[in-house]
Amino acid sequence: MDRYLPEGALLHTEANQTLSQTTAGLRTAMEKRIILEGTAVMCDTAHNLTVQVGEFTGIIPREEAALGIESGKTRDIAILSRVGKPVCFVVCGMDSLEGRPLLHLSRKAAQERALAHLMRTLTPGDIIPARVTHLEPFGAFVDIGCGNIALAGIENLSVSRISHPKDRMAVGQEIFAVVRAIDRAAARVTLTHRELLGTWQENAARFEAGQTVRGVVRGVEEYGIFVELAPNLSGLAEKKEGVGEGDAVSVFIKSIVPERMKIKLVVIDVFGQGGLSPVTRSDYFLTEGHLDVWEYSPSVCEHKRIFTDFKQIPDLEAVGLRDQSLERGIFRP
Repeated sequence: MDRYLPEGALLHTEANQTLSQTTAGLRTAMEKRIILEGTAVMCDTAHNLTVQVGEFTGIIPREEAALGIESGKTRDIAILSRVGKPVCFVVCGMDSLEGRPLLHLSRKAAQERALAHLMRTLTPGDIIPARVTHLEPFGAFVDIGCGNIALAGIENLSVSRISHPKDRMAVGQEIFAVVRAIDRAAARVTLTHRELLGTWQENAARFEAGQTVRGVVRGVEEYGIFVELAPNLSGLAEKKEGVGEGDAVSVFIKSIVPERMKIKLVVIDVFGQGGLSPVTRSDYFLTEGHLDVWEYSPSVCEHKRIFTDFKQIPDLEAVGLRDQSLERGIFRP
């Protein structure tokens, strides 16, 4: 089965290095249209990329450097920002420059193939690998295959409240995500992340009443302090002077109440700014497969339900909707 991974995933693989080391290997890649990776080392004044491919040099013309450049949908910063980073490409031709092969490459061709595959095969609920490319206050942009970018909104990064995606992720980080919705007409995918970080019960099982553990303050209200104990789990501590949002703290666990989905805490000490981010591999409860329905709330908690029903999310193309949101399993315009 074809797999189109985020840029950088192929660069150091044996197959990529073997094909990139010889002219015979590069000719094979050209004839079979195999996607390879190299490192962009320069962007010239015309915004053509120079790429190091093993011991060889390749050129990606501006119009072939990113999908959407010719139409204006993609800005040139998408080309400039690749310098120093891996780029995927298809070898389109080989010339000679001063006795050495000069490769003619197309990144756009690789992106088109990857995007066509994603649009053809992905469905809401699919768990996929991704790489964080950019963070904004409203969400994380991630590469889901050959430089094709999808957005995970901040509200979908975790159940615990965070003030900025940097509280959960870092640029360049490899993560996992769930396909939330697909707009096939616009060739756009939106993602969610919180469903992979475990349910309330799964996270709460890591803790016991009577323990003192570390956490990070995610909110300060009149009635108490919200302290994140894990990326998908927070508790409520009693008010304490001198505690601010973003502070690292130690907290005593007074009680864990599944029936109310509550963890009662007491702040013991404050250590200043510092958090529990970014997520690590150990924070993920799922990294592959497919989800039809995910429910965060414990079965014994009847007063509040937090869930995602991926089966109820239609293709956006089919219903003619744009920029919709799914919250607690409800698809809303």
